[in-house]
Amino acid sequence: MDTFYYTVKKIDGDYAILYRTDINDNDGILVARALLPEDITEGTNLKWEMFQYSII
Repeated sequence: MDTFYYTVKKIDGDYAILYRTDINDNDGILVARALLPEDITEGTNLKWEMFQYSII
């Protein structure tokens, strides 16, 4: 399984915009907040591994 690293750039209602930090990628992804840890804020660093996000 691959591991990806993200930063939460913006929280907009029930969604968050995440940007990859492990590569140079200017395309953000929109992720439902229900799939993310509860206590995220803008600027939180996340790891995606085994189909699950966790705060790092």
